[in-house]
Amino acid sequence: MKRISNILIGALLFFVAVCCDEEILNQLPEDSFVEETIFTTDSNFETYAWGFYEWFPKYSTGGFGSEFAGDLMSNKNINVGNGNSWLWQNITIPASSSDWNTPYSRIRRVNLMLNNIDSSELTEAQKAHWTSVGYFFRAMQHFELLSKYGAIIYVDKLLTENDEDILKGPRTSREVVAQNILNDLEFAEDNIRSNGNGINTVNTDVVRAFISRFGLFEGTWRKYHGISGGEEFLQASADASAKLIASHPNLHPSYDEVFNSQSLAGVNGILLHKSYALDQTVHRVSSFLKNSAGYWDMTKKAVDQYLCIDGQTRWTSPLFDGDSNPYDEFRNRDRRLYFTTTPPFKVNTNVPGQDPLKSFEWEFTSNPADREYIDLMASLSDKDHKVLPTENWNTFIIIEEPHFRRDDNGQPFSVTSTGYRCTKYYNNFNRGSQHNDLTNSPIFRMGEILLNYAEAKFELGQFTQEIADITINKLRDRGQVAHLNVGNVFNDPTRDTDVAPVLWEIRRERAVELMMENFRFNDLRRWKKLHVYGAEEKLGRYVFNSEHGGNLPIKNGASEGYIAHIGEPPGVPMHYYLYPIPSEERVLNPQLDQNPGWED
Repeated sequence: MKRISNILIGALLFFVAVCCDEEILNQLPEDSFVEETIFTTDSNFETYAWGFYEWFPKYSTGGFGSEFAGDLMSNKNINVGNGNSWLWQNITIPASSSDWNTPYSRIRRVNLMLNNIDSSELTEAQKAHWTSVGYFFRAMQHFELLSKYGAIIYVDKLLTENDEDILKGPRTSREVVAQNILNDLEFAEDNIRSNGNGINTVNTDVVRAFISRFGLFEGTWRKYHGISGGEEFLQASADASAKLIASHPNLHPSYDEVFNSQSLAGVNGILLHKSYALDQTVHRVSSFLKNSAGYWDMTKKAVDQYLCIDGQTRWTSPLFDGDSNPYDEFRNRDRRLYFTTTPPFKVNTNVPGQDPLKSFEWEFTSNPADREYIDLMASLSDKDHKVLPTENWNTFIIIEEPHFRRDDNGQPFSVTSTGYRCTKYYNNFNRGSQHNDLTNSPIFRMGEILLNYAEAKFELGQFTQEIADITINKLRDRGQVAHLNVGNVFNDPTRDTDVAPVLWEIRRERAVELMMENFRFNDLRRWKKLHVYGAEEKLGRYVFNSEHGGNLPIKNGASEGYIAHIGEPPGVPMHYYLYPIPSEERVLNPQLDQNPGWED
């Protein structure tokens, strides 16, 4: 049976349509009339629970979706076309919001299943398993609410119109919600089937992966926001991570293939993924990066995070050749950089009989420097992934990178505004066609777990060289970067002085390894650094404007310097760390108080 695929069998569609209305917390659907037939056997529960899998983040069918949006809040990546409401202080209190409504609707779906376990035909072992599955997915949804709103209304049963004390009651404290989430997950870890319901389903490892993620978030949120009790959650994260590292010691050797493979089944380091199938469920993430609409860029500061291969920063390494020339800037860098933004190149597309701007063929220029990274990528990748030159969705060869939006050489596709076009999800599997991408989407992977473990151990005061070697240095190996020596950390002159040098390197590794994977926004929130880094201007590549017809916006209007595409944002207000409670929810429940700083 294909797991976490796009195929939802007819029975599941019926069950979801009948009993799983998209109702908010205060609107209770009448669904009991189908419970007796749905919740009977083990296979019935399995069919019903397949609907929960659609809640995992995945590659979007509509371009770059919410799985990438969070990274825009950092000074790492930026949607240069749309800007960002958080950075520009444009967030308002919504009347209603899917951030609030959707998790509660999903929690109700889970509680409906949990409510029927005891009266079913299940054995005691089966009851423990499906309770664990329910607790896992319920914990995920409560965590979504907790991470955004702090204190929320915690719901651990199927609500009816008689539950006025919950429906019209005050919020549950953050401390109680977080503890309940951890309790649910720890029960699931102990009672779920070790292999779940087969290959690529929620099992013991997946539960531990979520404990690793949740525990780190809650533990560091408490530490940096002045709330006691964070150590328990950090320890839970560390313990779950350690178990996973012991059982999954190897990473897939190709960083790029983690995000650009048509099958992640059996790949080392992949704990759970979503697969796609032609004519059933596809996505268009790679296509989006190849057309005229795909302008998701990295910032200069993001690129500066990538170390040189000697393990030193671009500010301190003798291997760094400067950033005024794109070829120099990319030389001797962490190989993961080349798989995340396109290395520079230039080719000749003046092929006889073809329009040079819409050519399918190319040849090297007369300048040997233009082929440096073409040759390098040929040794690091293959024809299905990140070879150069790049091409658009219609397989037209891109003449050069960087390929600026305001100076596109007549090719208005595959352009960049900052000079660092994001190509992490670019591949050549689906050449000549748009919106039919089939590359699998990783949901939980060991790259994140290694980072969670390193950070949790540091925050617990337990980070050692041994821990560095099985976490940070294993990831650096994949980027061909020299190891972190805990006793001799190279100085980064741009380090945030509030952050210890070793922790700075752990956070740097997290930024690099998880670039454009929707972690950065929440990382900055839990570290209480969103208001600090969010106020920094989002700059791009160093350019000489005379080489681009004077078309590029350079900081301070200079003739050469760093691209300043969107200006300097006013910064992120302190009350933005928590989302505003939707106004309609507070009308329905007068005891639902608003988060501090948000005016009604």
